[in-house]
Amino acid sequence: MPRGARIVFPSLPYHIISRGNNRESVFQDKEDFEKYLEICRRYKDQYEFKLYHWVLMNNHIHLLLETKENSSLSKIMQGINLAYTIWFNRKNGKVGHLWQDRYKSAVVERDTYLLECGRYIERNPLRAGMVNDLKEYPWSSYRVYGYGKEDGLTDRHDIYEAMGRDQLQRQRSYREYVLSLIHI
Repeated sequence: MPRGARIVFPSLPYHIISRGNNRESVFQDKEDFEKYLEICRRYKDQYEFKLYHWVLMNNHIHLLLETKENSSLSKIMQGINLAYTIWFNRKNGKVGHLWQDRYKSAVVERDTYLLECGRYIERNPLRAGMVNDLKEYPWSSYRVYGYGKEDGLTDRHDIYEAMGRDQLQRQRSYREYVLSLIHI
């Protein structure tokens, strides 16, 4: 029986999760992480979506992205994940599926949940015990918001811009927010 079509609303933020097939690693070394981000940049240029928060873990990814009126979430995610799968399989002499099932997506309410969802996404390396300080984890948007490190990929949303009168205050407020004990 065929799967039903996704209902997608343009111009809304979505929390996207893709897991490795059988929860296996989809990123094995620095080159893999860098390639996935390069592919994201390429598709971002092509489809002009906004990427607010993201984290790449060894066996899954989280993206918080917002499509434009004329862009397709399905085409974006299918393109990114397929391009990465082809590259990864060639690199490693493999064939077949890299990702488990279809990606999961959930609409995120821009004003009430966007920042909280971003915090959840960026705290993944802490929850997994991979780092003691999020500043140490290079494969997330945390350093863009928390320390002003530009990555050519992350878009700052208006809610972040309202966290302080200048960039340093916003960065400090964001770090405090993400590291607060709520929702560990």
